[in-house]
Amino acid sequence: MGVKGFVEGGVASIIAGCSTHPLDLIKVRMQLQGENAPKPNPVQNLRPALAFGQTGTTSIHVAPTPVRQPRVGPISVGVRLVQQEGVRALFSGVSATVLRQTLYSTTRMGLYDILKNKWSDHEAGTMPLLRKIEAGLIAGGVGAAIGNPADVAMVRMQADGRLPASQRRNYKSVVDAITSMTKQEGVTSLWRGSSLTVNRAMLVTASQLASYDQFKEIILEKGVMKDGLGTHVTASFAAGFVASVVTNPVDVIKTRVMNMRVEPGKEPPYAGALDCALKTVRAEGPMALYKGFIPTISRQGPFTVVLFVTLEQVRKLLKDF
Repeated sequence: MGVKGFVEGGVASIIAGCSTHPLDLIKVRMQLQGENAPKPNPVQNLRPALAFGQTGTTSIHVAPTPVRQPRVGPISVGVRLVQQEGVRALFSGVSATVLRQTLYSTTRMGLYDILKNKWSDHEAGTMPLLRKIEAGLIAGGVGAAIGNPADVAMVRMQADGRLPASQRRNYKSVVDAITSMTKQEGVTSLWRGSSLTVNRAMLVTASQLASYDQFKEIILEKGVMKDGLGTHVTASFAAGFVASVVTNPVDVIKTRVMNMRVEPGKEPPYAGALDCALKTVRAEGPMALYKGFIPTISRQGPFTVVLFVTLEQVRKLLKDF
């Protein structure tokens, strides 16, 4: 039963990840908006009024004010992406997505299934909500720790096109990305932002899997719908919305920490997750933590629907094994 849970979850996750990859890419691009906004010059050189015969200037120190960049919506980001980089750019980093789903999602789905079978009331066929959340937290944390290298590679490959040509990393594949990072930045770079990845994955898995099971149980208990496609779609979309609201702030910080360029002999842009969060809020305001929310819910909704609908169908196919 344990092995079958990993196989079912892995197949469903890879299909869902690949089918919603363009939406995930747009989300990453939106989360990075404003990160490299130009900083105002705090010193202004002004010539004094009516200063006849004076050739010098007076430096007046003015307190800098943050420069707010206009936000661009998901449709505009997608259109501009296709215009500047071509249609194929929508699937930049898809090889990393496949590896990430193979490592991360297969682990979390399989482990959650094992814990669910262990902790469920086999007579009633249900598990308390707190137990579901606990199982999701454990499964998500373990899966994220295993899949972090693929996650870093995926973020970098998705974000590469927004950089100037001279600064692009130009990874050819996920294998090339991981190999290059190891050679240039050390093995530890593969786990950059891992604390954020683990925290986000714990929140995603706990909110996504636990809420899906909970919504599905409520729908069936109340007799709203029978156990079928309608129930699966409704419960999974509701679970996707819950997961998006809970995880978006962590996802924004994770994306920026993973994507930061660390140059030898120079201070990194962010000292850590907390530093990144504080700098983001100070420079762009609190709502910057919800940048990319529309594409997040637009991606998380379809992803969760495809994930659980596919999972239910794969379970039917493998029920005799």
